[in-house]
Amino acid sequence: MSTDPSTTGSSVRLERVAKSYGSTTVLHGVDLELAPGELICLLGPSGCGKTTALRCIAGLEPVSGGRVLIGGDDVTEVPVNRRDIGMVFQQYSLFPHLTVARNVEFGLEMRRVPRAERAARSADLLDIVGLSHLAERFPHELSGGQQQRVALARALVTRPRALLLDEPLSALDAKVRVRLREQIRLIQTELGITTVFVTHDQEEALAVSDRVAVMEGGRIAQLGTPEELYRRPASPFVADFVGLSNRVDGRLEGDRVIVRGAELPVVAPPATGGAEVRVYVRPEHVRLGAGSQRGAGQLDAVVVSSGFLGPIRRTIVQFADGDTLAVQHGAEAAYGAGDRVRVSFAAEPVTVAPRS
Repeated sequence: MSTDPSTTGSSVRLERVAKSYGSTTVLHGVDLELAPGELICLLGPSGCGKTTALRCIAGLEPVSGGRVLIGGDDVTEVPVNRRDIGMVFQQYSLFPHLTVARNVEFGLEMRRVPRAERAARSADLLDIVGLSHLAERFPHELSGGQQQRVALARALVTRPRALLLDEPLSALDAKVRVRLREQIRLIQTELGITTVFVTHDQEEALAVSDRVAVMEGGRIAQLGTPEELYRRPASPFVADFVGLSNRVDGRLEGDRVIVRGAELPVVAPPATGGAEVRVYVRPEHVRLGAGSQRGAGQLDAVVVSSGFLGPIRRTIVQFADGDTLAVQHGAEAAYGAGDRVRVSFAAEPVTVAPRS
């Protein structure tokens, strides 16, 4: 299917958006801009403000300060039903007494779109989400993944200026989640619709986004591409939340840090704090070799445990002083508890923080 220009998304912008409930501030002057057709994930733990930010864009929550703009129009005071957005939530909220086709048509019916056009647009969207053959089924006859695709089609059929997704996959099992997130990304790209996707699942965010906004305490801790966030986290919080990291002690020397004799480049040296730092090292940046014969830059360690994760293994090793490291490596290299191994660090940039 070729992209319909009428479904191409608009820009979305938050300007210093704040939200308070009484004396509790949930959003602290958030600035964020999405280009037309871009998909940005708001990622973070519970209570970080990501869903509140989405609800402010939707108009479901009035802002306490700042502005919300869609397509350059200030919609801060515009009610939700006049913002021309599509929304999909964790709960599918389908009408149980209506067929799949009628559920998808519902928004068009409320807009008094002629019946023939409603049917044609509903059929088009059901074809896009792969449910044409279920148009006359009722919601209770569908799986969870199918119901969520109906909800997506219903949100898109009105050709909104932006699509808002609030934890849309969290009620589904792991395999269905992966399959559906891929379909959502494919449909979003094909239609060119600007999308804000809220999730607490960092793998999900990295897989579908053009950019990710990691939120912490009502603020954006870092905004960047999935690669930027993973490879160059701007803070210990981002390094800890996005992916896995070993926390090890090191000594900062300018723009380098010394970890067990290895010299590693630093993403951004802390502005304050002493030379003793906490270093965040990705498990895949630790190298593992068998045997006890050490080479240059290699350290002796003993395997504590090793888990098989399909294409990779995650092995925990322990040094003589009791410190442990998680190492991620190819599944073809298998280690057992008690095996003596050699450990070294790849010269990849690491995030550091003052050691408390």
